[in-house]
Amino acid sequence: MTTINIFKEAGEFAENKDVARKIRTEVLIPALQDGGEIIFDFSHVTGTTQSFIHALISDLFRKFGSQVLERLDFKNCSDTTRKIISIVCDYMQESE
Repeated sequence: MTTINIFKEAGEFAENKDVARKIRTEVLIPALQDGGEIIFDFSHVTGTTQSFIHALISDLFRKFGSQVLERLDFKNCSDTTRKIISIVCDYMQESE
């Protein structure tokens, strides 16, 4: 199991798409290809943008299908962050 500390990687407000892309390509995709599961820890993150979440996880749906959600866990999210994650996940599932 791989834990991504979003605060450590992206700061209090997660908005940098380049950071999200780096996490996705260097950590998420290799871990999922090896059969692993991912925990996204949003502790101390006050907010995020939809574009950050999209850059972080949308390609995972393309590569692994919507069943990838069974291997992702989002912890310590604010209500707003959880809604943004849901919007991106719903959009990616509809586009399959």
